[in-house]
Amino acid sequence: MKDYYNDRLSAERLRRAYEIAPLRIRQYLEAEVDYVLHKIRTTDMVLELGCGYGRIVPQIARKAAWVIGVDTSYASLFLGQEMLSSISNCLLIQMNALNLAFRDHVFDSVICIQNGISAFHVNQRDLIRESIRVTKSGGTVLFSTYSDKFWVNRLEWFLLQSENGLLGEIDLEKTQNGMIVCKDGFTATTVRPDELQSLTQQFDVDTQIVEVDESSLFCEIIVH
Repeated sequence: MKDYYNDRLSAERLRRAYEIAPLRIRQYLEAEVDYVLHKIRTTDMVLELGCGYGRIVPQIARKAAWVIGVDTSYASLFLGQEMLSSISNCLLIQMNALNLAFRDHVFDSVICIQNGISAFHVNQRDLIRESIRVTKSGGTVLFSTYSDKFWVNRLEWFLLQSENGLLGEIDLEKTQNGMIVCKDGFTATTVRPDELQSLTQQFDVDTQIVEVDESSLFCEIIVH
């Protein structure tokens, strides 16, 4: 479902998905951002992959020197540009995360949270390779996915999005073991710790898997 976040779950509909999020989901979202912010320095140039309408860009912009957000959805980016017009140290650009139009070793931090490594529906190793390419030596790449401990809360949120017409009907027979399947073809998977380690093994990096808030797994990559 490469175009789902372009054609259906984008802009105001994407923002609505966060507006209806239950309290436990809001806690999970805040915990992810808090973890990211603790990894960012005030001098950092930060790249966010899959920024959508820039939901977390203001928080990053308050901490970092500069933040660039990229996404494939023009509608989401257009909404984001309107919402973030008063923030001077950020920029939103339409771009494919597998083919970033930046030279090598530009960013101090590259972040891709809320299960973007799965949600993008691209080759995950290629996504990591491209993220590493644009990161400075000594810089950090952060990917997050869902913890298995969070399955019940995650499914509740997706069911709520479906009930509000933001996602297709959830296929409860196929939805299990970390994978959510909608009857319109949309899927949302999970990347387990051993898979994250395997995805980074071929690169000249140090990798650490950290569980946050019993809701997220962060793959923290330090580039050599």
